[in-house]
Amino acid sequence: MITALVTGGTGFVGSHIARALVECGYQVRILRRETSRLDAVSDITCEHYVGDVMDMDSLREAMEDVDWVFHVAAVADYWRNDPARIYQVNVDGTRHVLLAAEEMGVQRVIFTSSAASMGYRDDLRVVDETVRFNYDQHLTPYGHSKFLAEAEVYRAIRRGLDCVILNPTVIIGPGDLNQISSSVVIEFARGNVPPTMPPGGLTVIDVRDVANAHIAAAERGRTGERYLLGALNLTHKAWLRLTADAIGMRSRAITLPAPVVYLVAEIADLLRRFNVPLPLEGNQLRLSTRMMVFNCQKSWRELGEPRIELQTSLRDTYAWYKAHGDL
Repeated sequence: MITALVTGGTGFVGSHIARALVECGYQVRILRRETSRLDAVSDITCEHYVGDVMDMDSLREAMEDVDWVFHVAAVADYWRNDPARIYQVNVDGTRHVLLAAEEMGVQRVIFTSSAASMGYRDDLRVVDETVRFNYDQHLTPYGHSKFLAEAEVYRAIRRGLDCVILNPTVIIGPGDLNQISSSVVIEFARGNVPPTMPPGGLTVIDVRDVANAHIAAAERGRTGERYLLGALNLTHKAWLRLTADAIGMRSRAITLPAPVVYLVAEIADLLRRFNVPLPLEGNQLRLSTRMMVFNCQKSWRELGEPRIELQTSLRDTYAWYKAHGDL
């Protein structure tokens, strides 16, 4: 029987991957920190290894007799963290995982990167896996960290390690303990419906489809390939309207011109410098003016198409937050 290790196994994506692996009949281990919340994995039959991606000894111990490693652990809530911490965990931590996998004879590593590691096109065409990161790294330290982490993966591949890279877009669904992408559902349910919206757009996908794509990548993904994971492209205005509808509310947000959003971004940066707590930061707002949408046909062909509709995902997210006392 194949044994799989999931780093970051108690988190939003990692816990869903662990659950899906168990349901498929695989032997599962998760690597977690001593302080990790266990809400998302309390009902999953798996082994727990306490450690950290910055600790090589704990990685070696967790990978003993492991066939597949799903490296999911990362700093994803970049607006809450210092850039130095983002690079340390996302880049150095990935290097440690890859080195440990090589030492311990792991057969295959599935690396969870991000669509943020992709670049943009000036011609406004939809971005696919061939578009390299070309943003100002200061605009998106998170995206840049994932780009550098992918470089570590390619170095490991050249050394002989079998790796596949997955690049999820915006992930929603039940179980988002840290309230990252799914936080919009909580804000709407609490009555915090924004009257205005930026002019850009995004690609979204349900976390359960992301988990299934990870297993498909382990089973049949091609070594060295990147796979964008996404289900639906839509504008921010449409995204919020669908979110409001899923929880029984209405949204009549007005789309702001990009220059106005840039001005708000400057104000947000100023407030944050004075330690005023905000749910977002300036660079998030600047990026929100772009149509950050992606062509995910490659993963659909090779790993399988997403199955969960956006409205179902939003309703399930809302129900999960209510059941867990967040609303």
